Amino acid sequence: MNLVSTITGLPYTGKTTLFNLLTGGHAATGAFAGAEAETNVGVAKVPDERVAKLAALFRPKKTTYAEVMYRDLGLTHSVDRAALASIGSATSSISAQKLGDLRSSDALVHVVRAFRDPSVPHVDSTVDPVRDLQSLELELLFADHGVVERRLERIEPELRSAKGAEREAREREKAVLQKAMAALDNETPLRDLDLDDEERKAVRGFRFLTLQPQLIVANIDEADVPSPDAVLAPLRAAAAKHRRAAVVPVCAKLEAEIAELPADEADAFRADLGVREPALSRVIHATYELLGLISFFTTGEDEVRAWTIPANTPAQQAAGAIHSDLERGFIRAEVIRWDELLKAGSEANAKKAGTMRTEGKQYPVADGDCLHVLFNV
Repeated sequence: MNLVSTITGLPYTGKTTLFNLLTGGHAATGAFAGAEAETNVGVAKVPDERVAKLAALFRPKKTTYAEVMYRDLGLTHSVDRAALASIGSATSSISAQKLGDLRSSDALVHVVRAFRDPSVPHVDSTVDPVRDLQSLELELLFADHGVVERRLERIEPELRSAKGAEREAREREKAVLQKAMAALDNETPLRDLDLDDEERKAVRGFRFLTLQPQLIVANIDEADVPSPDAVLAPLRAAAAKHRRAAVVPVCAKLEAEIAELPADEADAFRADLGVREPALSRVIHATYELLGLISFFTTGEDEVRAWTIPANTPAQQAAGAIHSDLERGFIRAEVIRWDELLKAGSEANAKKAGTMRTEGKQYPVADGDCLHVLFNV
């Protein structure tokens, strides 16, 4: 699957610096506040030492890592909660184009400022990451509320003329939308609702923003890098109130400086700070965990490649990630764990040792599996 994540946040939070870290880009920072400038777009290769080790074994002509497309999209101001009598009286200040970018994402990355620097202004004058997170969440709630409200207004005349199965579908849709409206009126994100498969199917086309998982990146001070728990505690408490949300600490300014160093010096620098992984690895791994994604591999002399799929995907559907013909003509898959393949030294040795096995259409592909798909079309 082609994974798309959108980075958003208030001006001067460091979100564009984070975007550059993730994608290796050089987008302008500081002055770029996301108001009039175009959204930055870039691609990050998913760090995976398993790909490198498999490539060292096979020495392929091509090595392909999984990729994530990132968009850098900014808000221009925070929400004035005191001015709102209720969520129903407000509308999102995000432009239609940017709302479209958000809705076409698989996950949202909210960057909130947790660093203090008098030389860097804040749109609300003071540093308060929980308040800023709430502002971002309210914008998404407003956007979803408007979509639900407009659809409920249109569905009534449709119900009066609909018959049979079409009427049943409209009634089912209306019931789910009313359930969603009640949650949004209470400032509850839709990902907190218990929706069954039929309910999710009824509203899938709306691409509700508050249904998407939220990765909260706290841009912290360099002094907090060795021990970030104290500064993260309020944010973690806020995130824990809702489903499918996680907090990752990053000192974007420091990471940007480290990124300019040779790899061995960068690793040593991070080790001295007690940081195990670069920002890229931490953000992407957290995103995969939130979305319930895994990686499997295809190997050979031509190419070693990582593929991204949801956890527990049946082997036949996983084959479709490689090519639709493989899914359509799927016969069986030869499967081996990546580390067992390394230990065997070759696929031939793995077959002799009995560590490569044959699996059918319904086998749930596991993270780290190497697949060879046999098919006929």
